Amino acid sequence: MKLVTYPEVEPDRLERIRAACSPGEVASCASEADAAVEIADADAFFGKLTPEMLSAAQRLRWVQSPTASLEHFIFPELVEHPAVLTNMRGLFHDNIADHVLGCMLCFARNLHIYIRRQQRAEWKPHGGTKEGQAFQSGPAITTSVDLAHTTLSGSTLGIVGLGSIGSEVARRGVCLGMRVIAVDTELRDAPRGVDEVRGVDWLDDLLRASDYVVISAPHTPETEKLFDAEKFARMKSTSVLINIGRGVIVDLADLTAALRTGEIAGAALDVYEIEPLPSDHPLWTLDNAILTPHIAGHSPKIAERHLGVLLDNLVRFVRGMPLKNVVDKRRWY
Repeated sequence: MKLVTYPEVEPDRLERIRAACSPGEVASCASEADAAVEIADADAFFGKLTPEMLSAAQRLRWVQSPTASLEHFIFPELVEHPAVLTNMRGLFHDNIADHVLGCMLCFARNLHIYIRRQQRAEWKPHGGTKEGQAFQSGPAITTSVDLAHTTLSGSTLGIVGLGSIGSEVARRGVCLGMRVIAVDTELRDAPRGVDEVRGVDWLDDLLRASDYVVISAPHTPETEKLFDAEKFARMKSTSVLINIGRGVIVDLADLTAALRTGEIAGAALDVYEIEPLPSDHPLWTLDNAILTPHIAGHSPKIAERHLGVLLDNLVRFVRGMPLKNVVDKRRWY
């Protein structure tokens, strides 16, 4: 058995890959030209595969993508090739779910607004003044400040894409007392406590019902610009959109318009149609937007998990066992 890797793998990882591949051979290539030569008699490949490499492969049976997303990896010849393709899904579920939770808490408690006011040394409750709440009498009436500060408990969380990340977001929502609903292309078993899971044809109903809409779907031809002006019109004016899926799923021009007009209350984005987001983009100026630079999946845990997925599948391949994270190449996930 022979495995080819490209780009070249650093020595520490390469040693562990060779141990998992034993007694097979591992060729770690520093150039595309070298990889195209080595892949001719290879059974497996890890890294960035090109059409030229694939055309040189004579007995390739398995390709391991180094990423979870496949929009930059898939090409027509690979789709038609009989080799099994696996990806790196499942690495980021807890990190990204924590990020989503942080964004929801920011909007519920207006922390993004208070951080900006702190920088100006500005003591100003969001929503107005605390009329009717004298210290002596306590909270006698519900004020505009009360109305501007909400709790996650009792609100509705709508999740678009209930894979490993969406399911982890759902678990956190359930633990916080949220009503959780979801749409997914695969009607899989939902985490305990999720109220309802339906197909994507139920998306408009989910949008109408949700206080927080979380996009955790992959980039596929069907999801490009799925969220546009029409979808924002379906959402509550008090709802918040959170996108930690793929940037191309949300039309940024339409989202910016919806935020400016108050069609929706806010948005938290970690991924964008264009990355980096241009410094002159109007989203930067909006107080009801939280923008992070595609970092939701980062943590010290990821590198070891990444290698672990490769080593697990490599051992499985050597032993003739079923591979994990097999994808449908025609659907990109």
